[in-house]
Order: sequence, then C-alpha cells, then structure tokens
Amino acid sequence: MSPRKGNDSFGLRPNQLPGARQVSRCAQCGTVLPALGDLPAQCPKCGTALHSCQQCTHFDPSERFECRQPIPERVTPKDAANACTFYEIRVSVERETTTGISSAGRTPADARKAFDDLFKK
Repeated sequence: MSPRKGNDSFGLRPNQLPGARQVSRCAQCGTVLPALGDLPAQCPKCGTALHSCQQCTHFDPSERFECRQPIPERVTPKDAANACTFYEIRVSVERETTTGISSAGRTPADARKAFDDLFKK
C-alpha cells in the first residue's frame, strides 16, 4: 500500500510555535540589557546597579536570606551593588509574538477606524 497523498489531516502536525530569544532585563525599569560582552555596572536607562541580588538568577524571596545559594548572612539592601560570588545575571526566555507587521506609529484611532471599516456597507 502506498502512503496517502494530499491529505495531511492524519498524524502529528508540525509545531508552529513563535520564535524565542533569551534576554536580560533590568528589574527596576524593564529595559533590555546588552547581551554581548561584560555588563555595565548600572542600567543604561534608570541607573540601577546591575550586580545586585535583585538582578541575580538565584534571588528568591521565599528562600532563607532570599537566596537559593548557601550564603552565610543576609545581604541588604537587595537593590544595591554587592560583591557576591554566586551572582549570575537573570536571563529569561521571551517569545517573539510579532506578526511581522510593525505596530510602531499606530494610534488607538487607527484601530477604531479599522474596526468601524469592518461593519460598513
């Protein structure tokens, strides 16, 4: 028997997930931090210290001393620069959900006009 041709309704369907990228963001203002090379000491937008507990991947408010690593004493304040040896910048995975059409420059009035145009005769 030959395989069926022209009918893709059976079997596994290919994944059509959006692309993903790894980014680091400032914990204070959300600015995307540069990915290449050494990190600056401060956020380029708001000036918050980047080598701080708040920016670290091990920071967890539910853990002892708010850190997943075995630190001997609590580091305070959490948003100030420190010299912790366990520090690693927090990296998260974000989905690229744009459809290829740039939404930059569009206003709410443009969206309303497009909606109204749907129901015109």
